[in-house]
Amino acid sequence: RPSKAARATARLPTAGPHPSAAPVLRAWATLPAWARAEAPMPSAGTLCHGDLHLGQLVRHPAPSGPWLLIDVDDLGVGVPTWDLARPAAWYACGLLPPDEWTRFLTAYQRAGGPAVPADGDPWPALDGAARALTVQTAALAIAKSVGEERPLDEVQQAVIDACDRMRAVPPELAQGPTA
Repeated sequence: RPSKAARATARLPTAGPHPSAAPVLRAWATLPAWARAEAPMPSAGTLCHGDLHLGQLVRHPAPSGPWLLIDVDDLGVGVPTWDLARPAAWYACGLLPPDEWTRFLTAYQRAGGPAVPADGDPWPALDGAARALTVQTAALAIAKSVGEERPLDEVQQAVIDACDRMRAVPPELAQGPTA
C-alpha cells in the first residue's frame, strides 16, 4: 500500500497546476518514511485482503446470512493496518458516519481482527496508513480533475480538506503500526 500512495503522489506534479495540490503535498511530507515507501514497513506476516472497503462485505444469503468478505484477488501477506486504512480514512475525512465506523470497528475488534488492539485506542495503529490513503486519494482526485478539466466534487474536496488538516504526525505514531 505505501507504494501505491507514493505512485499517486508522484503523479500530482505532472498532472498540471491545481490550487489544491499544495496541501496534499504538505500532508505527504508529514507522513513517516515507511508510509511514503521510503523505508521498510514494520514486519509483515498477516494474511490481508489487500483492497478492503465496506463494499467488500456482503451478506449471503441476503438479508440475514453471515457476512462474507469478497473480491480476494489482492489477498496476500502484509501489514493488516492497511486493510482498515480506507474505512479509517473515510471516517477521519467525515465521509463515514461515526456510528457506522464505531459499529464496524467494534465488530472488527470483537472478532479479533489483527490490525488494531482488541480494546483501547485504535488510532496509534491506524493513523499512518489512514493518512497515507487520504493523501493517495486526494492526489488521484486532483490528477483526475485536471485530466478531465473539471472541478473537484464534494467527496474529493472533503479528502483534500482532510489533507489540509494534517499538519504533523505525533512522534508516537511515526514508528508505524503496532499491530
